[in-house]
Amino acid sequence: MIRVLLAEDEALIRAGVRAILESDADIEVVAEAADGRAAVDAARRTRPDVALLDIRMPELDGLQAAEELARAAPTTRVVILTTFGEDEYIERALGGGAMGFLLKAADPRELLAGVRAVAAGGAYLSPSITRRVIAPYRDGGLARERAAREAVAALSEREREVLALVGGGASNAEVAARLHLVEGTVKGYVSVLLDRLAVRNRVEVAIIAHHAGIVDHVSAKEQPEDRPGLAHDGR
Repeated sequence: MIRVLLAEDEALIRAGVRAILESDADIEVVAEAADGRAAVDAARRTRPDVALLDIRMPELDGLQAAEELARAAPTTRVVILTTFGEDEYIERALGGGAMGFLLKAADPRELLAGVRAVAAGGAYLSPSITRRVIAPYRDGGLARERAAREAVAALSEREREVLALVGGGASNAEVAARLHLVEGTVKGYVSVLLDRLAVRNRVEVAIIAHHAGIVDHVSAKEQPEDRPGLAHDGR
């Protein structure tokens, strides 16, 4: 069971997000807060697996709360859920230790996928955010592209297929469905990619896939039918 702390100052939005989270049998909302200070205090008491924080809240905003949570509840992994996707917010969130950044306008399945991925030890960014994070790296020119292509050329065919799908933002479950593999096997391939490409997380894997020009996107109809968009993205 994934234990979630939900912090959002607007009661109506908080109720809607809670309903989405609790539609997944593996997720339990163990605490709610209407401001950042209360969120930090609740995390100290309940030790949730994931803290889902809005940015604009009284007392402490979500970014300040994320920084305090890194000290007060270091085992709790932070996901920022916000209307605001400005670069300043993204940079502060990721720099402050958040492992997920989701937009409120996203599909509810994306919210569930992000919480599950981060709870499993991975990272998750909304696709539009991923593109903006990757964009500065594209400006490095041919040297980065050449290095990425050389690194990808050393991979097996199956490793390249997994890399292309991860680069397109696919979860482990979506990769498994496309390639007709079990999810545990995909998780193993992702671990191998992290090691062989000498990177730390899925965001950096995606950057290499973009540089190498092998990104492959999964369409909605290809997502697993029983739990669309959900996966344990442990690495």
